[in-house]
Amino acid sequence: MPRRPLARTRRSATLAALTGLAVVAAGAMPAANAAARTATPRIVVKNGVTQPVFSYQDAIREHVYVQTNLDSDHDGKPDRVNVDIVRPRETERGLKVPVVMDESPYYDNLGRGNEGQRKKYDANGNPISFPLFYDNYFVPRGYAFLAVDMVGTTRSDGCPTSGGPTDVLGGKAVVDWLNGRAKAFTPDGEPVTASWTTGHTGMIGKSYDGTLANGVAATGVKGLDTIVPISAISGWYDYSRMNGTKYWTGEQDGLAETVDTEAKTKCVAERAYLGKAQDDETGNYNAYWDTTNYRTGAITNVRNVRASVFAIHGVNDFNVKDNQFSEWWQGLKRQGVARKVWLHQRGHVDPFDIRRQDWVNTLHKWFDHELQKIPNDVMSQPRADVEVGPDQWITQSDWPAPAAESVPLRPAADGSLGLKPAGGTGSFTDLPGPDNAGYTESDLASDPTTAKPYRAAYVSGPVPKSVRISGTPEARLRVKLDKPTSNLTVLLVDYGDDTRIDYLGSGSGIRTLTTRSCFGESTADDSACYLDTQTKTTTTPLNVVARGWIDAQNRTSLSDPTPLTSGKYYTIAWKTLSQEYVLKQGHRLGLVIAGTDYDNTTETPTGANVTVDLAGSSVGVPVVLAPDTVTSQVAPVPTAPWRGPSKVHLPRQERKFF
Repeated sequence: MPRRPLARTRRSATLAALTGLAVVAAGAMPAANAAARTATPRIVVKNGVTQPVFSYQDAIREHVYVQTNLDSDHDGKPDRVNVDIVRPRETERGLKVPVVMDESPYYDNLGRGNEGQRKKYDANGNPISFPLFYDNYFVPRGYAFLAVDMVGTTRSDGCPTSGGPTDVLGGKAVVDWLNGRAKAFTPDGEPVTASWTTGHTGMIGKSYDGTLANGVAATGVKGLDTIVPISAISGWYDYSRMNGTKYWTGEQDGLAETVDTEAKTKCVAERAYLGKAQDDETGNYNAYWDTTNYRTGAITNVRNVRASVFAIHGVNDFNVKDNQFSEWWQGLKRQGVARKVWLHQRGHVDPFDIRRQDWVNTLHKWFDHELQKIPNDVMSQPRADVEVGPDQWITQSDWPAPAAESVPLRPAADGSLGLKPAGGTGSFTDLPGPDNAGYTESDLASDPTTAKPYRAAYVSGPVPKSVRISGTPEARLRVKLDKPTSNLTVLLVDYGDDTRIDYLGSGSGIRTLTTRSCFGESTADDSACYLDTQTKTTTTPLNVVARGWIDAQNRTSLSDPTPLTSGKYYTIAWKTLSQEYVLKQGHRLGLVIAGTDYDNTTETPTGANVTVDLAGSSVGVPVVLAPDTVTSQVAPVPTAPWRGPSKVHLPRQERKFF
């Protein structure tokens, strides 16, 4: 059947008007050609999301240097931040687009993503390949993507400060430039403005990248509409230690050296300052740590946050532990910030490698709603997506689960854990284990009914119904010591055979496959296809559900330690790491109290003898109660002899900065 020229011309004109592309039918009038070429390009929206109507192949790729008011390397010149940009070519013809921005210190060292990708450049220094899928996917949908080199890294000036003010303020300067409040220059030194953007900016990134997003948001900068922090830090003291106990030493100066590929020749004085300021000798909080605190710090504070927040975190992440999320989340809640969260059961893993298609779809809707201002349904969906078992997800209206209530579980002298207070005492000694550094989680959790001198263990009977833990447990111990202090460890343990996500093993809960899936448009230099992953599980007889540590002399202050008087009882209370977990029917819940934790801290045992007043001690566990609020299902009293699993091997989770 012959085509009708008139219908074809009308369809072409309509398509050109909707997409902003110069789509013109053969035989159209010259005037129509001219109109199509001069029409202002437009974003296309269908079913509440932007459509891929702009060519990634033909996109503009460039880089500029944003000038800051910083001089982090003390060379007498303002630090300039390198910004690599890819944006639709139609932005040269009047199209204005929002920005998706990933500021990172890792672009020329550890790389980004599961495959450790780095940026690549052409002979003129312009970017031709960006890590991750953000550029491939969002540029065709009417966004610019910015890969920003953090101050002191890759092609930016200055010195990195491991989350300090200059790291954050460099990113803030880029947002200011996008909104006309800061200067930038081309590689030739010519002033350049971001005339192609609406100014609406969203920051995204995993680990350090997401941390920078948190920090920039905590400055209150205008124009940063949303952030998507993945496995991100909100307070650097809590990254390095908990309540005076150190996870590791040399963290701040060591990380600064890792991200600075010129570390041997520059920033030596700055790293020396970081090494001294972090105060590894005591583990205390000080004025330095306050400058790296985005929750309650003097420079960055959650009270300043204007941006909406879509947070993603692993409840079993032992690099960026999940109190980084939970404390940030509670601060955002108090401020009434629009927010959303995904919590998964793995370690330091990106959601792109967990539930890839759902992640891309949800992120797409989120950015469209927050940056393109499209009224889709992303904000009317449940606020929290929570993984409660391998690839088993539920949704709830908030986090923690609104129905969760803290149930105090109490240890008894007979080794049981229940709901009623019991008299008597327990005891252990903060003894040196392997390498003079305490005992492993395997040592602490195995054989819970067997007496061990370096720990006290208490176990419930089998639970009659499955119970979900949602939130942050809190330990409350009444103890006396025969020395001025001791490291204290509390573990909540699920005793029961089950197939669980292998968050402690290699991959931290994922296995990388050889197949690939694609999200966005590729070029010869920049593929939109990434190695697939699958959930990695392991069958184990127990699992440590929650963990918490404290140096007893920091019981009332992180900044001003107070040694304990020998032989005197003190009540010491602190929060453990948060958790989302299902304790299954027939399993038992255990409480382990010990001294120095070899797997998770770098502390040296004090040798203190610790006596626990059981009547004054408990652990509050946030439990989603059954409709009849029967709490006896959480920790029933044992009714028959039982011996827990022995000689269990729990690997140490691999530590990946990125």
